[in-house]
Amino acid sequence: MGVSATSAPRTKAVVRRIYRKLFSSFGPQYWWPAQTPFEVMVGAILVQNTNWKNVEKAIARLKAKKVLTPRKLHVLSLRQLARYIRPAGYFNVKARRLKNFAAFFIARYSGSVARMRAQPLESLRPQLLTVNGIGEETADSILLYALEKPIFVIDAYTKRIFIRHKIFQPNITYQKAQEFFHGRLRPSVTLYNEYHALLVHTGKTFCQASSVRCAQCPLREAAFFYADAL
Repeated sequence: MGVSATSAPRTKAVVRRIYRKLFSSFGPQYWWPAQTPFEVMVGAILVQNTNWKNVEKAIARLKAKKVLTPRKLHVLSLRQLARYIRPAGYFNVKARRLKNFAAFFIARYSGSVARMRAQPLESLRPQLLTVNGIGEETADSILLYALEKPIFVIDAYTKRIFIRHKIFQPNITYQKAQEFFHGRLRPSVTLYNEYHALLVHTGKTFCQASSVRCAQCPLREAAFFYADAL
């Protein structure tokens, strides 16, 4: 089911209202926490199926071993890399994914963030999705947070919040959810960054998968609910 022509303006207003409410409640999130764009890329891969605290531990170990560069990760043995990133969980799988990404990054862009960032979003995204282990959410996180491209990241928190507020249907696809935001917000790296980070904070704090704290949530007002789901 899509959004009708008469409902689209209202959903546009709701999307903006949600952002303003969350921002006024929580303030800027300063996300993604990293010292370099490449660290963001690594973090986007490591955060798959785990929480950020575990990723921080894994990244800290990579820094301590002085291997947090594309070329050092590329030449590092798979076994050694898996040992370093063990705190992030699924360490053997994620080690292979990091190696795949490092190989791609070096082969196509010589490990240069500047060269990669100079490419248009329309060509970068398909390239990233060819890398084994890089899915849509990971690719878009790299594009938005590391390469400063205006693309809205859809994650479990975003879907859960908008499904529970009757804006999305439960079976909405990644593409449809992303198109929803792109069609209702101006293309802006800063806005997409902050909005996504605010939704993550809201999901972690008030709208968890197994429990909810609706009474304390800034989005508790009935005005934020919308009847016609996308």
